[in-house]
Amino acid sequence: MTAKIIDGKEFAVRVRTKVANHVARLKEENHIVPGLAVVLVGEDPASEVYVRNKHISTIEVGMNSFEHKLPVDTSEADLLALIDQLNNDPSVHGILCQLPLPNHLNEELVINSIIPSKDVDGFHISNVGLLGTGQKSMVPCTPLGCLMMLRDHHGSLSGLNAVVVGRSNIVGKPMANLLLRDSCTVTIAHSRTKNIEELCANADIVVAAVGRPEMITGDWIGKGATVIDVGINRIPHPTIEGKSKLVGDVDFETAKEKAGAITPVPGGVGPMTIACLLANTLTACCRANGLEEPEGLTA
Repeated sequence: MTAKIIDGKEFAVRVRTKVANHVARLKEENHIVPGLAVVLVGEDPASEVYVRNKHISTIEVGMNSFEHKLPVDTSEADLLALIDQLNNDPSVHGILCQLPLPNHLNEELVINSIIPSKDVDGFHISNVGLLGTGQKSMVPCTPLGCLMMLRDHHGSLSGLNAVVVGRSNIVGKPMANLLLRDSCTVTIAHSRTKNIEELCANADIVVAAVGRPEMITGDWIGKGATVIDVGINRIPHPTIEGKSKLVGDVDFETAKEKAGAITPVPGGVGPMTIACLLANTLTACCRANGLEEPEGLTA
């Protein structure tokens, strides 16, 4: 029996619909419109695409979108001044500074200059600490999307064994903390982990976020496990010369024969990231105005 495919595109549509419905209620009942400000420094083509997609998605759910495009040679002082201005603007509820930044700018300094309550990426050191100690925080979008899909598939995650492969600050560590909060037994595996295949094979949930194409094969997956593949890797196309192909950190074809459920790449975790950014902006707006948080859209 092959695995159930967890359709991230379809799930993201459901999340966006929930966000749009809540935004419409906020407008009608409270005369409040959530606002997301995105700051882009320079002209990195991939970043420009991400920013454009975020702008379109923000407008589609009825929120205000504030775009700030700065030249590549923008000084740190000018960027920090803009962020300070956005921190103090009551119409802006979420601030996102598109990464990577040009080399002359200090990413950590810039991220930590955004006030934690508007840090919809969940990267501020205060939000990292709050998440790590089990308190209310802004949660990074990709792990939040993974958690939503796991809850949707399993219902309760309590008591399940989860292995997170990868220890990055953006996915691996926050994912582990979220799973702990939902009462999973969590192991973080990485490049130095011994018997990594055996660890994964005994897990009910495997979250792959290691950045190595198709590293995790079906042999690593226990029968009936849920596999969430966060990886996005571009490799040469196996049959079409000169073309490339997107694959995850999991070898999908062999893993789907063992797993109970699995996310594909593309079309799995990816679409959830922007959907969760919108959810985080809505949550930040509700918190800023002392209103009830949106149900099913937070950690």
